[in-house]
Amino acid sequence: MFPLDRNMPGHRPPPPPPSSHTHHTTHPSHPPVFKANTQAASHHGVTPPSRRTVSLSSSTYRPPSSYPTSRSNTSMSLYQNSNQPIGVGSNQKTRKPYFMPYMSLEAVTRGLANGDLVKGSLCVNQRNYEESYVDHPDGDDQLDLLILGVHDRNRALHGDVVIVRIKERMNWVIRENLYQAWRAGHLNVAREDNGQPITIPPVAPPKPDDLVELEIARRESLSSQGASSPVTHPSLPSPEVQKTIDSLSIGRMGDFSVPASAHLARKLPGVPKRAQIMTSGKRAAYRTLSEMPDEDWGVPDVCLQKTAEVMYIMEMKNCRAAMGQLKVMTDGNRNWALFSPTDSRMPRMMIPADQLPSGFFERPQDFAKFIFVARMVEWQATAQFARGKLERTLGVAGDVEAETEGLLFANNVDTREFSVSVMHCLPIFESKQWTIDEKEFKYRRDLRDTVTFTISARNAHELDDALSVEEISDCDGNGTPGFEARPTLVPKALIEGEVFQIGVHIADVSHFVFENTELDTWASNRACTVNLVHKSIPMLPRVLTEDMCSLVPGKDRLAFSVMWKMDKNGTVVDEWFGRTIIRSRVHLGYEHVQAFIDDPEKPLVDEEYPEVYGETSLSDLRRKVMQLHMLARRLRSNRVKNGALRIEQPKLLFSLNPETKMPYAVNAEEPQDSHKLVKEFMLLANIELEVCEKIGFPLDAASSARLASSLSKFQGGNSLLQSINQVLSMLLAKPMQMGYYMCAGSAKKREEYHHYALNVPLYTHFTSPLRRYADIIVHRQLAAALGYCPPSDKTIADLERLAQHCNDKKLAAKAVSDSSDDTFFGLVVKVLRSSMGDSIKAYFQQNGPIEARGVVISVMDASFDVLVLKYGVVKRRLDMARDPIFIDGPPAQLTLFWNPPLAGGQERNNAVVEQTIQMCTVVDVVLTALPEPTKYQALIRMRV
Repeated sequence: MFPLDRNMPGHRPPPPPPSSHTHHTTHPSHPPVFKANTQAASHHGVTPPSRRTVSLSSSTYRPPSSYPTSRSNTSMSLYQNSNQPIGVGSNQKTRKPYFMPYMSLEAVTRGLANGDLVKGSLCVNQRNYEESYVDHPDGDDQLDLLILGVHDRNRALHGDVVIVRIKERMNWVIRENLYQAWRAGHLNVAREDNGQPITIPPVAPPKPDDLVELEIARRESLSSQGASSPVTHPSLPSPEVQKTIDSLSIGRMGDFSVPASAHLARKLPGVPKRAQIMTSGKRAAYRTLSEMPDEDWGVPDVCLQKTAEVMYIMEMKNCRAAMGQLKVMTDGNRNWALFSPTDSRMPRMMIPADQLPSGFFERPQDFAKFIFVARMVEWQATAQFARGKLERTLGVAGDVEAETEGLLFANNVDTREFSVSVMHCLPIFESKQWTIDEKEFKYRRDLRDTVTFTISARNAHELDDALSVEEISDCDGNGTPGFEARPTLVPKALIEGEVFQIGVHIADVSHFVFENTELDTWASNRACTVNLVHKSIPMLPRVLTEDMCSLVPGKDRLAFSVMWKMDKNGTVVDEWFGRTIIRSRVHLGYEHVQAFIDDPEKPLVDEEYPEVYGETSLSDLRRKVMQLHMLARRLRSNRVKNGALRIEQPKLLFSLNPETKMPYAVNAEEPQDSHKLVKEFMLLANIELEVCEKIGFPLDAASSARLASSLSKFQGGNSLLQSINQVLSMLLAKPMQMGYYMCAGSAKKREEYHHYALNVPLYTHFTSPLRRYADIIVHRQLAAALGYCPPSDKTIADLERLAQHCNDKKLAAKAVSDSSDDTFFGLVVKVLRSSMGDSIKAYFQQNGPIEARGVVISVMDASFDVLVLKYGVVKRRLDMARDPIFIDGPPAQLTLFWNPPLAGGQERNNAVVEQTIQMCTVVDVVLTALPEPTKYQALIRMRV
């Protein structure tokens, strides 16, 4: 992974704003500079920490030639000495561990071998950092492991590969719906996992003395397994100290890490009592088995969610960098400043005084509007806070480029310009110098006379796929209609009527990106193109992506093609794969194709469409588009019948000021037939290449076909049905595992790479090699299989590492893209009129604040989440005029209290209107800006 170049060309952070206090006579006239602030520290009698004590070793960065691998010594260097006390002086007393020390690697190996420990990737809930999950290797929903609280997460961060220990059964969480069904005798499960019958009434719990013995045995077991130091618990701080800690920290650590039973806490010296409060200060939404009455201790395991605690970090996948703001310590300590990340999943960091901008302690308000980036350097077991290193200032919060740079840095996206050595791997530097070598015509099929065309966004530059369609009326040169079907694909008797030859032509990127070259190394490290609202970070040099490989109209291009012969019902009867040479006739935008579909008989005006090359007419193109549209509908219908699942979520489209790149309007993209047409044939190419009852809507997710059938009940023109469908899609997409790459050779059984949503046994990525490195690997394998080149010398282990690296980069790219959408959406709500023209001001004066219909998708004890249907964004409503009344479910309910004003805006006296909120309650939402740049809130309007 690459560090960002701190001397990036053109990077000039803006100066800090002038102080609002006029009595200051001097102000910084240049960007904040990170230089030693030793004078201020010495003035307060504090010895500032040496830069040497907090420097970040360059070994944590990987050169371009390396890939993420299993745990290395450097990857654990931050935490290996995690039991040493933090401090600037050598005479500081050793502190007791604040977190549980990590196990030794030898103990971890033994624990994994005997099944006592579990390895998995950590996922931290973005809306609640107290809640984390580790997918169990078996993959069953019941076996997903829940990690509650920061203490049990034990300094691991989102994305890390961790080793966890499943906690004792009494610490497992009640799954309320299943628990209530069991209590009522309606549980649809007759037997436990061990085959024992599920019975009612429940059995009695173990005695308190037994619980004590279990806890003591657990600690002795951990000690013998190789914990690097004995497990001790800190004594409870004084109320004054605790108040200071709570005001600074991410919260009190360790909830649910020990039994909540009072009798157990009393019998274990040194174990503080735990109130059932999450570290955020809110009452926990979970109940553990230890909190349940005695008669419920026999609840079957299917009604419980297993909980776990992190014992070791096997691989630090999280880059441990964040964007955020600097704050002065509330206790006035000038040795450190507090770095508060914008991503709540990242911990707050202590930044040494000598790394802070000059004048920070004297004028902290001058820097409150700036955003910075910091990187974690260590998080010791004795420390509540991580220690960080301030990397640089980005600019004023709310500035598009500053916010974007922070997103890219925090997600470890390489934004460097391609080096000279990389460019030397290309046959030429400029595409004008390049022509297809004559030897390519000797082994490629020449399809330049076939009418091919591209369909994508009108302003797209990376054209990596083209389509073609031809009616087949003469298969043998003697006028015989149709052709002989290959019996291995479909019996001839099943071919119905007209037959078409369809082509999907993909840019042959592997012809230019040779394996084990510098260009290949850079491409594999980046793994994918990162798309933001206003720009993209390419995986490959733009001379490739936008010209030499791009299937631009009127130019000969190298391609990898998939050709099918299919009847009008979408039945494939023959197929061919191979390298080709094509010449695209035109690049059609989605709106052009949609115009063809909407009105096939409308007179065509050449000026309304892009230039068409060759002798092909617009009417010929329209006829071919309509043929593809007909076949795409058949293919989509066949997929649905075969059990394919389609979960649609809104995609935001922003209107940007061409000068400032600031957004002034946003709309949700409506899925149209033109998009579906392209999607169907891309799916077919990728497939062929491999030769909710809780909320009152019962869903059957046993298979994608049955889940799709359940969702189909909530489709139609009715607005209520559409709202329900969108809510269900949101709820289903959230827990559903994203598609991920794997090496088929490492799978133990074929079922491991079955695609759930598409309901197909084999699926890969082939159609976007300009933007995905995984597609380049597939192209190389296909070329070797077809005899174009020797097989790669990469082993199964090498390919598995590459696949996992592509997964990591794909997730990072999605996180950046989603955050970019959220940033721009916040800017739209903010309405930065001062930097916009009169026409844009008029837009806001006409449209006013953003008002939309919303649906409640989650209810907590003092808040609820609302899905804004039009835009697909989810906001949490926290602050209300009066405390709501919470009724535990299912379904959970909140009673809100309104004091509606009289006509003219006067307040009523003692006139209260109650409103009950629960899952799927429809509400009217008003999105308004918050003081913080890019931040906004959802206000709920009372419905009368």
